[in-house]
Amino acid sequence: MIVRSGRSSDGQAMIEILQEIVDIGGTTAFEGTVPATFLEGHLSGTKSGSAVHVAEADGNVIGFQYIEPHPSGTEGLAQIATFAKVGGTQRGIGSALFVKTRVAALALGYDTIDATIRADNAGGLAYYARMGFADHSVRKGQPLSDGSPVDRVSKRLKIIS
Repeated sequence: MIVRSGRSSDGQAMIEILQEIVDIGGTTAFEGTVPATFLEGHLSGTKSGSAVHVAEADGNVIGFQYIEPHPSGTEGLAQIATFAKVGGTQRGIGSALFVKTRVAALALGYDTIDATIRADNAGGLAYYARMGFADHSVRKGQPLSDGSPVDRVSKRLKIIS
């Protein structure tokens, strides 16, 4: 497995990975159809403050991770998202991606990274805890598209001491 910066040509593979996860349900806040332009700005370098990395094996994208400015606009705070091909979890994909993402976050001037995870996503919560993220806050009862309430857990990692 190699980890490298994402390129525009990776977009379709990334969409397919995310769409399969969305279609299965239960582990991501994304719902419905992933837009064809998803992460286009990240991959083209036009979205300021963002970085995307892909994990590749045998020439195929098997996972990706991105950071971007946190929606709160808080200076120095990035948000992160990580996705691995279904069946590819527990293979070190996320850990390998985070090594590169952390370096990119520092280079972009971030000092803290926020991961917001559905409370029913045990794998995602465990992954970010393994990476050193600590619980920060919980948004209770955030409705899914069908109205079902699911808490969102925000975990944060200070990358500059």
